Amino acid sequence: MKPKVAVVGAGYWGKNLIRNFDELGHLAAICDGNEMLEAGYRDLYPHIPFVPEYQKVLADSSVDAVVLATPAATHYRMAKQAILAGKHVFVEKPLALNVQEGEELVRLARDHGLILMVGHILHYHGAVRKLKQLVDEGEVGKLQYIYSNRLNIGKIRTEENILWSFAPHDISTILMLVDERPDWVFACGGSYLQEGVADTTITYLNFPSGVKAHIFVSWLHPFKEQKLVVVGDRKMAVFNDTADEKLVLYPHEIKWKNRIPVASRAEGLPVPFDASEPLRNECRHFLDCIVHGLQPKTDGREGLDVLRVLTASQESLDKGGCVVHMSAGPSAKRRTEPPMDGAAVFRNVFIHPSAYVDDHVTIEEGTTIWHFTHVLSGSTIGRDCRIGQNVVIGPRVTIGNGCKIQNNVSVYEGVTLEDYVFCGPSAVFTNVYNPRSEIRRMHELRPTLVRKGASLGANCTIVCGITIGTYAFVGAGAVVTRDVPDYALVLGNPARVVGWMCRCGVKLSFEGHRGACKACGMTYTRGPDGRIAPADEMA
Repeated sequence: MKPKVAVVGAGYWGKNLIRNFDELGHLAAICDGNEMLEAGYRDLYPHIPFVPEYQKVLADSSVDAVVLATPAATHYRMAKQAILAGKHVFVEKPLALNVQEGEELVRLARDHGLILMVGHILHYHGAVRKLKQLVDEGEVGKLQYIYSNRLNIGKIRTEENILWSFAPHDISTILMLVDERPDWVFACGGSYLQEGVADTTITYLNFPSGVKAHIFVSWLHPFKEQKLVVVGDRKMAVFNDTADEKLVLYPHEIKWKNRIPVASRAEGLPVPFDASEPLRNECRHFLDCIVHGLQPKTDGREGLDVLRVLTASQESLDKGGCVVHMSAGPSAKRRTEPPMDGAAVFRNVFIHPSAYVDDHVTIEEGTTIWHFTHVLSGSTIGRDCRIGQNVVIGPRVTIGNGCKIQNNVSVYEGVTLEDYVFCGPSAVFTNVYNPRSEIRRMHELRPTLVRKGASLGANCTIVCGITIGTYAFVGAGAVVTRDVPDYALVLGNPARVVGWMCRCGVKLSFEGHRGACKACGMTYTRGPDGRIAPADEMA
């Protein structure tokens, strides 16, 4: 069997695939919708038909496989069409633009008994294959840390950001070297040329074995750099694709002297490897898989693993660098955590994927943040809080431990909630006393303090500049315009004191200056000013 291959996409990268498959003797057609390319390719490859219509390639029974070197947004659609037409598929990275599409392609290829291979070319680079061998044989010792830099000036894209354009190769290589999926990732970056299209990103990966990795990619860099560094507890290896000595092993050691770690440097040792062209190796491997029914090294499932990391990294990037926990399987839910503070990870925090957490936010463990909530910069949320749906917090708001904020509440700058405050659905805080749309008065913010244990009923309004006392209780719909005493129950518009509440949330009964809770038995005393407090505090 001599498989015949059509290369679809004859542009920047497609021309290299065309050359290789032609030199291997398997090129059956060149397909590109840009007919201006036709004359040039007819001169270079007069024996190969140039076909502008992709559907004609799919209908050609003499074509066994298609190689897709088209924009990333077309990969899913064109790969699916090819599989349904009975063609083997070699698609350049990424496999698709979302995990669901990638899963569908993998399933379709399996069900139709066809090869689906993804163009992660570094798997076919002799130096990377040798590096994998060194890692597997324990030459570098126990893996500790991996980082990669893929930097250059251009080629700048408008249809995809730098993460999706440059990082797939490095993600794929790191997954291969570590041989496991990351349990969490986070990414940060910057858009400088086009709004919303990241030009630089740094992606961090944490693996269950304890290995950590980061990937720095940029197309705004003064020189080209393609470097991968692998740090083990015995040796370190560097793959530098722009250097003459592409793979160097450094037998550096860390020795302990007087209980202090001291670096012992050693000369780098160049490592020989098969220097054949990586793309030629990749094309030949695809053909071998078709002929012999082999599983590609970079098959659809490997491409799907990379796609999952890319998708989680993009989610983190979109949310300002939050930690995204990877799912154990395709149907498992991911959970996100807020942005990193230096190297710290906010553990045991749940943030729904639809929520947004800005930079420079602190959220303590045990807190849960639900759908469509936005936490603005400079805010602090304590331990074990429950933040409902469509809540806005911040900027620069402090929320204590154990607070519960139900749906549709906005806690604006100037508001402070102490521990265990309850905010009912659609409770309203203001922070400017007499707002006008046409007059800026943010410099006139009046601080509002809600003290420990207070409860604010549904749809109540708290006018700014007041204090809600400890364990006070504001009834539903009340409009609070003045300070509320500790333990007071207030109702109405404007709110007025109509009774007193126990810490447990039950209304108190008083006889003279003494009162008791019928539910918990706690006793209270009324002071000369009419305010109450627990009896043991008054004593």
